[in-house]
Formats: sequence, structure tokens, C-alpha cells
Amino acid sequence: MSFQLVFAGIAEAQLTTIPRGGNKRASVSEGIGITNIIINYSRPGIKKREGHIWGELIPVGFTELGYGAKKPAPWRAGANENTTIEFTTDVKIDGHDLPAGRYGFFVAYGPDESTLIFSKNSTSWGNFFYDPAEDALRVNVKPVKTDKSVEYLKYEFADQTSSSATVQLQWEKLMIPFRIDVDVIKTQIASFRKELRGDKALPALWQGWNQAAAFCATNKTNLEEGLMWADSAVSFRFGGSTSFTPWQTKAAVLDSMGRKAEAAEIMKKALPYADQFEAYVYASALMAAKQTKDAIAVFKMNYQKFPDNLFTNLGMACSYSALGDYKKALVYAQKALPQAKGGNKLEVERNIRDLQNGKDIN
Repeated sequence: MSFQLVFAGIAEAQLTTIPRGGNKRASVSEGIGITNIIINYSRPGIKKREGHIWGELIPVGFTELGYGAKKPAPWRAGANENTTIEFTTDVKIDGHDLPAGRYGFFVAYGPDESTLIFSKNSTSWGNFFYDPAEDALRVNVKPVKTDKSVEYLKYEFADQTSSSATVQLQWEKLMIPFRIDVDVIKTQIASFRKELRGDKALPALWQGWNQAAAFCATNKTNLEEGLMWADSAVSFRFGGSTSFTPWQTKAAVLDSMGRKAEAAEIMKKALPYADQFEAYVYASALMAAKQTKDAIAVFKMNYQKFPDNLFTNLGMACSYSALGDYKKALVYAQKALPQAKGGNKLEVERNIRDLQNGKDIN
């Protein structure tokens, strides 16, 4: 009896071992906007079976496995455990909608057309318990023959853009691709709405409201709600009533809405709250937009408020340079030089050389 207990204990012990069959475990991920895509799979090798993978080792279509659910099953799109793919937001697969979630991933292989299957069951072992009733989406794609052989199956992300990527399943001399598209604007706005209902919207935290409003202004989208977010950012309740940045963001939202006169009034209200760097950046943007008169007015106001500082000296140098008075601009640039460090110093040195050569530094 004692020997039986010992052997029973050994049989039940589960030690860490290498994957079955030498199939390597792997995971790849990609971000599209705020959407994360994670693929977990095992990598079978060709193992001297070149020319006998597709259509033989990986059968065509669905196969009776004689185990588990005992229903015709597609390939598990890898080895060992279930291959899974997870999307943290809603996506489109080759133009077809798929909600956020974690899915079991299967392939019904065909030499001319293969069917990709995203199953709501992502926890069962391999394909033995595949049930078509649990399919969330099926998509037909065309396999692509390749010249270079891939020994161990792998998934790669290719053809990335700001809103899409193509997943490539590669093994032996075949690739099965499918495209993932994300509505980046829609998912970002939805995320803002969710987060601004939580602890990131607590009093005295204007930055979150401002971030959401700034996104709307930059992308010229969701502007009515963006304006409400901007109003929250500049409110006393959320701590931004005396900060330059949220007022500037509100002006940007109004400008994107075509309410330019209101935007200009907001900026007049915002400027007294600006520090020397914020005012310098704003005036530089005005100068770049060819609003020279307004830019010079801000540079001068900034110098009066923070006399003889790095960015206010640079602002005056820019002002006089815009007016063509390079000699006077050079005086302020030389005053800024000992105040600058690192990259700023290199920039000031370049400005001084340009002014000495009679070139506008704006």
C-alpha cells in the first residue's frame, strides 16, 4: 500500500517540462492605436517533411478526429494547445466586424481558399473540442505560395499603418494572411468616455479632460463633446482654471469648430497664465502661421513679464529678426547664449550665425 501511495504521488506531480513534440511556444503582439493584438501559439517544425505539410500533415478542410467533441474540426493553426488571438477593442478582419475579446483561432486549409475561424472558445485543448456553434466569425482568404521555406511555423505582423496591420501565418513555403483594421478615432473616443467616468476624472485632475479635448481638436472630431471636456479642464473644480494649457486647448477646440472669434478671446484670457516657455511656444506657432504681428505682441508681453530669461530673450530675437532688424536681434540672441544648455545652446549658436550672415531666424 505504501508503494502505491508513493507512485500515485509521482503520477500526480506536474513538473515544468519542454513542450510536447519539441514544438516551441511563442507569442507575438502589435499595437494599432490603443488596440493591442496578442497571438499565443506553439510552433511545429517541418522536421524533414518538406512537401508533405499542406494537404497532408495539415489536411484540407475539416477532419474527423475521433476524440473530444467528435465533430469535423479545422486545423488548430499551430500545435499543442489552442492557438489564441486577443483584441482589446473591436476590430475588422478583412472587412468583417469582430468584437473585442480572446478567441480560439483555427484554419480550415484549402490550397485555393482557406477559412479562418475565430471561436468564442479559447480555452479548450487544440482542436479536439471544436464546436461550430461557438464560431464568432469565419473569413475566407487566399493562401500565398512563397519561395523561402520557414522551418518553424510563425506569425508576423506586416504592412503596418496607423490603423491597420496584416497578420501572416507562415510555414514551409506557404503564407496565410489576413488584415486587421481598427477605427482608431472611434476606439480612442470610447476609451476617453470610459476613463473619464473613473478615477482619472477625480477633482483637481484637469489633465485627463484636457488630453481628451486636445485629441478632438487635433483630429477635428467629436467637437461638441470635446468642448464639454475642455470646459471641465478649465473649471475650478478640476484645477485648470489658472493653467495656460487647458485654456489653449479650449481655444483650439473652438477654432476647429469654426468659432475663431471666441477662440481668440479665450487666448487673451489664457496668456496671463502662461509661463515663459508656454508663451514662447505659442508665439512661435503664431510666427510659423505668418501671424507676425500677433506673435511679436506675445513675445514682447512675455519679455515684460519674465525679463532677461532664455526663452524671452529668444522671443525678442525672433521679433526683431521678423522685422528685419538683425543687429538688434543679435543682441538678444547673444544674451540668450549663456542661458542655454544642451540642444538649446546649439540652436542659439545656429541663430547667432544666421543673424550674423543676415538671415531671418524664424
